[in-house]
Amino acid sequence: MSQTSRILSALIAGIVIGILAAALAPERAIAATAVTQPIGTAWLHGLQMVIVPLIVGLLITGIGATAEAARAGRITARALAMIVVILWSTTIMAAFVMPIIIDLWPLPPALAQALRAALTDAPPVGTVPGIGAFFDTIVPTNVVAAAAGDAFLPLTVFSLAFAFAINRLPPAQRDLLTGFFRAVVDALLVLIGWVLKLAPIGIFALAYSVGARTGTAVFGALAHYIVCVSAIGVIVLLSAYPVAAVGGRMRLSRFARAVAPAQAVAISTQSSLASLPAMLKASTDLGAAPATAGIVLPLSVAVFRATSPAMNLSVALYVGHLMGVHLGPGQMAAGIATAAITTMGSISLPGTISFIASVAPVAIAMGVPIEALGLLIAVETVPDLFRTVGNVTMDTAVTLSVAARTGAQEGGAQEIPHEIPHPRP
Repeated sequence: MSQTSRILSALIAGIVIGILAAALAPERAIAATAVTQPIGTAWLHGLQMVIVPLIVGLLITGIGATAEAARAGRITARALAMIVVILWSTTIMAAFVMPIIIDLWPLPPALAQALRAALTDAPPVGTVPGIGAFFDTIVPTNVVAAAAGDAFLPLTVFSLAFAFAINRLPPAQRDLLTGFFRAVVDALLVLIGWVLKLAPIGIFALAYSVGARTGTAVFGALAHYIVCVSAIGVIVLLSAYPVAAVGGRMRLSRFARAVAPAQAVAISTQSSLASLPAMLKASTDLGAAPATAGIVLPLSVAVFRATSPAMNLSVALYVGHLMGVHLGPGQMAAGIATAAITTMGSISLPGTISFIASVAPVAIAMGVPIEALGLLIAVETVPDLFRTVGNVTMDTAVTLSVAARTGAQEGGAQEIPHEIPHPRP
């Protein structure tokens, strides 16, 4: 069985056994949660303990790779500018649309209350700032204190500034520091891999507690989550079509036909990297010069996840709704900034690791408890389909837009490709 299958099987088994135990012996079933809940929480803490150094390392190496790509010339600079605009625009969109979706189709209050009791009785994590405090605390006075207090937005701002400072150093010093943080990230990924091998145990323990306390309604809650978060991915996916039509100057129907094979590969593999050859064919069939597509598409696969910040923020907003956390303007601003910035660091991570590394900092920055992530990670396979298809579609749309606006279509001027960063497989 694959890791995803083991995790999903553990989720279902834990919920079903919890439901059966509660039906046969309610008091004993609830008493057993005094053991299962701490086991699940300990596993979740195993993932949480690496988030701070992982985010710092990923941001520094990710910004380094992006800055290196920007030195490659006019085409890459234009592509990166467009990527940044799209990432921030979709993140802001999610901040407005996700609350509307939840308001129009809320989780039943009784179920939400039962899930809160089953997951945690802890208060929200971290300091929840107002809009004034948001601007007052965005720049850390003590980065060590920010890291120790899980103040992810100030920590992210420092890491971002430090990464840009590293890129101003002479090549030898820059390579030394970037190589050090790349090694730190690689070591942390090994550690996370060990923790994820225990995921079936941790998720089973969490799922048993939820099943014993909420019954079959938990399946409805997970379905509600999948639909709400996937809807944001669908919106980002659909937005790629007008980007291609306006930026690439072509008919929607022509773009839709050409990109469909790449979308099919994305669905079957859930990998943007595996979809790269199909994206390249779609782009050249639609008129982008091979030299341009050969620059922009690998760059997009390496540093661009169009759906990630919007869907990561949506997960945090959903968990906030589930856990009854009121989110004001300051928390929303912190979530938007954290989601948009940290997505540049999680570009080359496997889906399971990326989910925790990308969503947890956003949730913590907003003062949202992260205990629910231990369950939601088990059903991430479905939203991840929309993530991958949206990313592949937007990558192709950006390539066509850059080609059209730089004159680097078939018959136009072409820029000689330079070395660009490639994602780790």
